[in-house]
Parts: sequence; C-alpha cells; structure tokens
Amino acid sequence: MAGGHRLCSQILGFIHALQFLCSITTVHGKVPQSPVECSSSGCILRNSYGAWGDRRDCSAINVTYPTTEEQLRSAVSYAVRNNLKVKVVTKFSHTIPKLACPQSAGATLLISTEKYDSGIEIDAVNMAVTADAGVGLRQLIDAVESEGFSLVAAPYWEGVTVAGVISTGAHGSSWWGKGGSVHDHVVGITVVVPGSRSEGYAKVLRLEAQDPMLNAAKLSLGVLGAISKVKLSIEHRLKRSITYNFTEKEDLIEDVYVEHAKKYEFADITWYPSRHTVVYRYDSRVPLNASGDGLNDFIGFQPNSILISESVRAAEKLLERTRNANGKCLTAATTLGFKKLVGNGLKNNGRMFSGYPVVGYQGKMQTSGSCLYSTRFDTSCAWDPRIKGLFFYESTAIFPASAFGDFIRDVRKLRDLKPENFCGVDNYNGLLIRFIKASSAYLGQHEDSVVVDFNYYRANDPSDPRLNQDVWEELEQLAFFKYGAKPHWAKNRKVAFLGVQHKYPKFDMFIAAKQKMDPQNVFSSEWSDAVLYGKEAEKVDGCALEGLCICSEDRHCSPQKGFYCSHGLVYKEARVCRYLQSSMSPSSTIA
Repeated sequence: MAGGHRLCSQILGFIHALQFLCSITTVHGKVPQSPVECSSSGCILRNSYGAWGDRRDCSAINVTYPTTEEQLRSAVSYAVRNNLKVKVVTKFSHTIPKLACPQSAGATLLISTEKYDSGIEIDAVNMAVTADAGVGLRQLIDAVESEGFSLVAAPYWEGVTVAGVISTGAHGSSWWGKGGSVHDHVVGITVVVPGSRSEGYAKVLRLEAQDPMLNAAKLSLGVLGAISKVKLSIEHRLKRSITYNFTEKEDLIEDVYVEHAKKYEFADITWYPSRHTVVYRYDSRVPLNASGDGLNDFIGFQPNSILISESVRAAEKLLERTRNANGKCLTAATTLGFKKLVGNGLKNNGRMFSGYPVVGYQGKMQTSGSCLYSTRFDTSCAWDPRIKGLFFYESTAIFPASAFGDFIRDVRKLRDLKPENFCGVDNYNGLLIRFIKASSAYLGQHEDSVVVDFNYYRANDPSDPRLNQDVWEELEQLAFFKYGAKPHWAKNRKVAFLGVQHKYPKFDMFIAAKQKMDPQNVFSSEWSDAVLYGKEAEKVDGCALEGLCICSEDRHCSPQKGFYCSHGLVYKEARVCRYLQSSMSPSSTIA
C-alpha cells in the first residue's frame, strides 16, 4: 500500500511539473524531423509519432522535391515513363493509417511537397486564396489574416499542409455555413495525373467549382494524383469569443448536443467519463471592435520539457505494467483540474489565461501547435519519436447526427460498470465531440454528422496488450459496427475501416473518378487500398492487439499474458481481448 502511494505521488509530481512548465514559460524545442530519410540503399517514410515506417513496409527507391508545378509534372511523368509507383508526402506525416506508404512490390518514387510551399495568391474580389500544395496551414492562415481575411474552417492542429488537410478530411467543428470540414471550403484544385505518351506521360488538370471531378479530388486520400494547388474560399477577417463551461451535468449530452451545435458556430463538447465531467465550448463570432487579442495555445500542443515528457511516459508504462487503474484516475483528476485552471491553453491578450470570455482574431483562435516552432534542444512536442515520450492511438468515429445520442447512452452504460476503466482516456482529452456538415465530396459525409475523437495509451511493443484493452475495443466496435459510424480517413486502427466502402453512397462515383484520373493505379499501394476498400487482414496470433483484426479465437489476443477473446459487456456482439485472472480461457473460439 505504501509503495502504491509513493508511485501515485511520483506520477502526480511528473504531471504537476509538466503543467507548471507549460503554464509559465514560453519554451522552444526540437523542430519535428523530416518524415523521409534516405541513404545509398533508398528512402524510408515514417509516421511523425513513430507508429510506422521501416524498410519492410514503407521504403522507396528515391525522393524528389519539386518547387514548381512544372517540376511536379515532370516528376510524375518520370515515374509513369519508368513504370514506377508514386506516393506524395509532405513535410509532416500524421496519418495513423499508412496511406502514404509505398507499394511493397515494385519500385516507388516519393514526391515531397516540402519545398513546394512559396505560392499564396489572395483574390480579394472573388474571396478566395490559392496556395501551393506544400504550404503549411499556419503560413496560409497568417498570410490571409495579414490581408484582412480569415479561413473559416481549419483543424485544431496546425502541423499540416494545405493539400494534406483536404486529402484526409481534416476538420474543425461547425454546422454553420459551409461547415467545419476544410475540403468543403475548396472551390478549385489543380492536380497532376498520369497521361499518355502524347501528353508527356503526365498532365495537369484544373478543376473548378462546377466540375464534378472536384468532388472526388477535394478529399482523395492521395490516390488520384499529385495535388499542385488548392483554392479555398475566405471571408473578411473575423473575431471569436470562447468560453469553456466545465460542468458535472453529463447526463444532458444526448439531449443538448444538437441545440449546442446550432447555437454556437464553433461549438464542441469534451466528455471526461471517469471524472463525470462535461466541458461545453461556447464559441461564436463577435464584432471586430470587440475588446481582446486572445490566443488559443492548446496545452496538448505546447512544447514540453523532454525530461518531463519521458517521465510521464515512464509513469504511464509503470501503471500499465502493474495494472494500476486507480493510479491513472489520480493523474486524470489532476490533469482535468489543471485544464480548468488555465482555460485549456486559452490566453487573454496572448500572454496568459485570466478569465472568460477569451476574445481574439480567427487566425489565433481556431488552430494551434506552438511545439512545432521551437528551437531549444531540451523541449519538443510530447510525442516526438526521437524521445521516449507519449505514444498513443487515436480513434475517430463520425456518426449521423441522429444516431449519436444512443451511442453516448451505451458508452455511459459501459462506463458505469467500472468508471475507473475510463481514466486512461481522460488522461488525454476524454471524448472530444465535434460537428461537421453534409458534404458534396464523394468520400465526405452525406449528412450532418457528429465526430468523436478519443486517445488512449499505445504500447511500444505491438505484442503487448494494454490495460483495459477490452474497453477501447468495445468502444470502437460500438461506434463502427453497432452504430455504423464512419472512420476518419487519417486516424483509427485498421478494423475501423472494415466495410467502409459500403458506408458511402457515392463511393462508386469516387472509384469511377479514380479510374479516369489514374487508370493504372500509379498513386495507390496495398496500404491505401486496405483503407479505401476496407480489406480485412489475415488473422494471425495477436492480430487483435493492434486492431489488425477482430478476435474470434483466443490466439488473436494474448492468452500467454492472460488476455482472451471475450464478448462485449454492453454490446454483446463485440469481440474483445479481455484480461482474465484465471488461466482458463472462456473458450478457444468465440462464435
């Protein structure tokens, strides 16, 4: 017992130290590393979290860095002429699925847009901005704001490029206007696709608002061609006012989420199930002359001391290894209390949080990522794979608005069975609930939808089962199979994509566009096909631990470590890997 108290005290100390550093200092640290690493034997593409990327599954013969549209066209032409596959990559690499991974069979050329990032043209008359594919989101936002305009939609994390944002369906939160998805603000795209010999093996397509092919290209997963330029609609510069309301009235979520989204233009909701707490974001436009020059510097995206990040991860691993759910509850409570104290990273007049509301310009309030721009050697983004910091999975489910309330009720039933099982997710961001509108994109949502994100601990060794492994698997299967939610294209474990093509009424229209733009599948690989077509992997020992399969036999879990394939507790049809103290398996096969 005394040892347990010491452990909890140490963990709380780590958390307090991390939060203290984040709140009082403007620290700088390691700039994220390039996702492409080359040697004399070829190149490797890596995920920015260190979740994938080695010579076995993400290698290419070479990489090229075009700086102009003609150089981009020439690179595609070279690949087609030499029967090479192509994968376009950016200076970032945040997708959890291996969408950008090269084909394992045959040679692949990587085309990086990292240096194709100088062009930003603002059309004030037509209220639009056109940017090169590799332009970073923060660079674009600042350029637009400096000319007296604003991008209305952007994701919460700014470490992305303009082409990467739209290719993966990245979004903020809004049911107002054109909605919270960035691709729904696209009014034109220029894309380089394979061509015939007479066309020089590659051609440039310029797709405008009335071209039906735009509905395929503006959310393409990178499998149609190489995006060259993106044209987005803009509005006159705007200001926002944000207030976070922390409340314990969690039983009202399913009754008020529609009203909340309709009342506040940029509304979201964060639910911390183990803490019985809901945070409602009251976020709307205010007049430009409203007082305030606020800043959204979300604490999860601030630069952190490497020592603290590694200490927090070490403590988390210890809690996992000792199966100490109560220890995670203590850190969850401390983390939530700190978020409330500092307004979750909001800063009045750009300096520190002193109270609500926080009012500021759109460019400073919509998106954040200050850990990207640091230069001090002893700090970094907390998940930087060069340190032994945070390592997590992120699952994101997109529900028809009408189905979301029933999902929340089921999650509450699962939580009520053993609330401490949800402390792990509350150590991150709980369940983040956002709103996106129906989209004209073929791979977008065909109706107004509610998006739920949740992050949870991921083991460094994929063969290691996690504490409460069964809870996250049941939550996942509740969302994607009982309620038919769609997976976010850039997130999720592989099982979330099973049968995904049947969830999109215009999926066949996307495939038809794909066959027209890239008939030889130059821009596809088995990795992107697995996501796009929802292919199930071969079931092998331990495949359920990383979400490569849904268990149907104990061997798909880790029986040697006490994890067996079992039924769900609330969603009985779910098949999950559950820790059982008895050495006896409930059954060798789950029907």
